[in-house]
Amino acid sequence: MNYNPYHYPVNPYLSPYMMNYQLARTYPPVNTKVFSESIQSLQRLMEQGRILLDRLANPQLSQKVMNAAQQGKHAEVNRLIQSLGLKAHVKTTYTPSSVNFELTTPPTPVSPVSCCTLNINMRWGR
Repeated sequence: MNYNPYHYPVNPYLSPYMMNYQLARTYPPVNTKVFSESIQSLQRLMEQGRILLDRLANPQLSQKVMNAAQQGKHAEVNRLIQSLGLKAHVKTTYTPSSVNFELTTPPTPVSPVSCCTLNINMRWGR
């Protein structure tokens, strides 16, 4: 038989009704300014992503990018992507079977930290 020598008495001043009572919380008013700015920034990133995909749809450019990636020429891949003239910062990573483009918003004087990131991950091999 298990015996617990310690006894924790229930507070006699709390009624059973008060034990289930939750205090009403007050929240500060919602400010959607930053969220709205992030939405607008992400919409601009999506436009840049559309430009990136439209330009990569060109067979000559896509072949150059894939050849450079296959040969391990990361600097050449970056140069080709930067030559597209995108306003967003693009970080390119790839494997033999896929390529990932990470578009981020550039920092501004108002917001020195990038607010948004758009990842485009595509298969390009088996």
